[in-house]
Amino acid sequence: MLRIEWKTVRAYAAVAVLAVAGTVALMPARPVVAQARALPDFTDLVEQVGPAVVNIRTLERVRQGAHGGTGQMDEEMQEFFRRFFGQPLPGTPRSPRPNRPDRPPADEETPRGVGSGFILSTDGFVMTNAHVVEGADEVVVTLPDKREFKAKIIGADKRSDVAVVKIDATGLPAVKVGDINRLRVGEWVMAIGSPFGLENTVTAGIVSAKQRDTGEYLPFIQTDVAINPGNSGGPLINMRGEVVGINSQIYSRSGGFMGISFAIPIDEAIRVSEQLRATGRVSRGRIGVQIDQVTKDVAESIGLGRAQGALVRSVESGSPAEKAGIEAGDIITRFDGKTIDRATDLPRLVGNTKPGSRASMTVFRRGGTRDLTVTVAEIEPEKVRPVAERSTDKPKAAGAGQSIGLTVGDLTDAQKRELKVKGGVRVEAVADGALRAGIREGDVITAIGNTEIHSVKEFDAVVAKVDKSKSIPVLLRRGELATYLLIRPAR
Repeated sequence: MLRIEWKTVRAYAAVAVLAVAGTVALMPARPVVAQARALPDFTDLVEQVGPAVVNIRTLERVRQGAHGGTGQMDEEMQEFFRRFFGQPLPGTPRSPRPNRPDRPPADEETPRGVGSGFILSTDGFVMTNAHVVEGADEVVVTLPDKREFKAKIIGADKRSDVAVVKIDATGLPAVKVGDINRLRVGEWVMAIGSPFGLENTVTAGIVSAKQRDTGEYLPFIQTDVAINPGNSGGPLINMRGEVVGINSQIYSRSGGFMGISFAIPIDEAIRVSEQLRATGRVSRGRIGVQIDQVTKDVAESIGLGRAQGALVRSVESGSPAEKAGIEAGDIITRFDGKTIDRATDLPRLVGNTKPGSRASMTVFRRGGTRDLTVTVAEIEPEKVRPVAERSTDKPKAAGAGQSIGLTVGDLTDAQKRELKVKGGVRVEAVADGALRAGIREGDVITAIGNTEIHSVKEFDAVVAKVDKSKSIPVLLRRGELATYLLIRPAR
């Protein structure tokens, strides 16, 4: 019979525990370190950079015949759809929003959009996207401490989508600008902005790719940071608390974030901002060629070796390229000492070259290379009509529709079949109250109030009888969607 000495068992157990404890104590801490690296803490970064990130709200005077839609509808109509259909009218925001007053008269300003930005300098220069401030009559910058300032647009560059605005303030917290060359694919980055108007929202992710060519003027930083409407213009921040990009675009099939977002590299943005602050515009170079990619098959067949460079498809007559001796069929492989790997590299390099300067080029032509020198010209600035020159002529409405600002025409049988409607009238011109309501040319009006409209004759008869001192509900079709708009009486 086996006899168990419990003293001996306890002694061995104690030794075993000490041995295990010693083993655990001697185990390296690498897994803990790896976990810490994989799950960074962004709290210090938010405290460091957050005060320099601003909300940008734009306003425009009521000229919205071209922008109208369900967003122009009053709260009562939206509440009707929420109560009886369980959802907001298509095209209206789903998030809670404060009650809005009645629409302002035509000479007042109305909200246009919301975006983000960040403070470049302590004296009030703010960087954002050009599309955030495009078309705005007034820009309002709100700081994290809730102070609001009217901002002056210093300049906006549509090609790079960079804009600079200025607020009248000093002693502001400014961001630190990072080195884009140190940015690595796979590293953590953070965004702060106002998605859907929700101010000071923080999201994070990693750098998915650099130098991503999306067909735009600049190569983008691709990330998986959640970016949504309202984030535009906000900073992309590395783990050192430095701004490395401006959140600008997303890839989406739904209009919302789908895991891919793009940021403008900060070095390119700073280069643009310096010109905007100095002159209010950006000067870019051009040489006058139309280019295309070099395919692998073409490169191999002509002895180029690998697919690289920019294939010149045509040369503009009298252009710097023609004067330099560039011919159609040439492949530009180097410009100003820099290698052209892809065709899109060339316009970026040429664009960043100061107009009037001379640059060297290497071209591949009929099996050999040759060096040429070109004097870079300037791209003609885009001609944008100032606000003061915008047409304010109002189309004249005929018949009874003139009283509410509408000119309409009968639908053809083909149009009725296409729209799947039994009747209605097509809007030919819009003015006055109808313009303020958001009715557009091309809309099809199918009812006024509760009366169906089948023809221009019926339209005129109904409009002649309605009370013009009250809001007139109009049911219309815009594409495949039906919507109600209210034509309000003149004030």
